[in-house]
Amino acid sequence: MLSADFVRSYFDAWNQRSAQRVAEHLARDGTYHDMGGLKQFSRQDFIAHLEEFFSRDSNRYVLVGEVLEGENTIAFQYLACPTGDNIGDGGWMGAEFITLEDGAATRIEDYYRDPALATRERRDDGSGRYAKSGLSPAAMEAVLRRLSEAMEDDRAYLNSHLSLPELAANLGCSVNHLSQAINAGHGVGFFDYVNGYRVRDATELLALAGDSAPSILDVALSVGFNSTSTFYAAFKRITGKTPARFRRDALAAAAEGGPD
Repeated sequence: MLSADFVRSYFDAWNQRSAQRVAEHLARDGTYHDMGGLKQFSRQDFIAHLEEFFSRDSNRYVLVGEVLEGENTIAFQYLACPTGDNIGDGGWMGAEFITLEDGAATRIEDYYRDPALATRERRDDGSGRYAKSGLSPAAMEAVLRRLSEAMEDDRAYLNSHLSLPELAANLGCSVNHLSQAINAGHGVGFFDYVNGYRVRDATELLALAGDSAPSILDVALSVGFNSTSTFYAAFKRITGKTPARFRRDALAAAAEGGPD
């Protein structure tokens, strides 16, 4: 099953609330990792878990942005929104990282941040420690410091296939701790955090004039995006302008400020 077909079928199964159909996307010895609840399920246990979950779940699941593909992996963001609501009206975001083999998932990692759950999981003692993760303020500060070094000094975001697990491994921390540190320290999810650096670099390249000015496609690829559609969406969301409009405005401003 091609990755696009896999994702389409996977979302259909979730929205049909069919535990059996969702679990069929796992290989027989595959595992599903609920990173928000810190739980791991075999295929059979996953079915039982889903049956209980679907008995109280009323969300519709929508793919957000494009599916990112590695050699044997895919990653995507999703929005869980109450049935009948328009996209963007409430709900919560998540991301999944899936390892594929022969068209089936050998491992599914599901990262999500439900605001209601996050609130309940905070301790009431004001310690600032996540109840389930044990991530203290000092530990979070250490993760954020290593993260800043990886992004500012090593420019890890230039890797177009950079994933949350890969970055966590490079930093020497768990994926759950890194996800929490990014959410708490920067107020965004993993994809938006990484794309913020890429867009920052892109604005500098788009402001170049003359023969040295790269094409918009070259800009997108050079800063770590692997498709122009993903680049355009992220750039517009962050700057409020399309790359072409940003370039025109930057060059016009430079011309106005140049020598007479």
